Amino acid sequence: MSGAQAASYIDHTLLKPDAVLSQIVQLCDEAKQYGFATVCINPYWVPAAFRQLVGSKVGITTVIGFPLGAASTFVKTAEARDAIAAGATEIDMVLNVGALKSGLDEEVEKDIAAVVAACAGRAAVKVILETGLLSDEEKVRACRLSKKAGADFVKTSTGFGPGGATVADIALMRQAVGPEMGVKASGGVRDLATVQQLIAAGATRIGASSGVAIVTGAKDQGQGY
Repeated sequence: MSGAQAASYIDHTLLKPDAVLSQIVQLCDEAKQYGFATVCINPYWVPAAFRQLVGSKVGITTVIGFPLGAASTFVKTAEARDAIAAGATEIDMVLNVGALKSGLDEEVEKDIAAVVAACAGRAAVKVILETGLLSDEEKVRACRLSKKAGADFVKTSTGFGPGGATVADIALMRQAVGPEMGVKASGGVRDLATVQQLIAAGATRIGASSGVAIVTGAKDQGQGY
């Protein structure tokens, strides 16, 4: 797989709290130039990205319950509805990690299902597991609950927690959800070789702040998502 071919897998990401408008505009322009799948930004910036991307094929991903996943279901669904109204096409929601680790599987599933219902076919839903906080057994449970709740993808990491995407986790997640569900690798993905390995292991989407370096082979600055 070439860098140009990898571009269509990438959510071009800028989630830093100090990101400014000019950086969001640049992110969107790069996404259009290189053909990235979406830009991935915080909810506040969705309207600006929508204005910048109107008429293009680039989607807009935003994050919900981010980065801890501990907001109430009501708040998560309200965030999702608001983001979609502003132009978001994909919603990356953070799993309620504490509830999962407490064995409250029904509550976890309901939380995800409520966001899926709020998106009502208008936006794809990716569930961020924060794999660095989970055992393999918990990762599998989280994947199965996400699938049962109707989510479109499972995703490794927020980029704000411990660890990031690994080939082993992607393979485990792919096995847990089967062939029909999306798997997004995010966290520490900074070069084409890593992207190739993650896709070979079962990833169908890549979250990266280093998208331009990945597709062009330029030296990455090694910062961020």
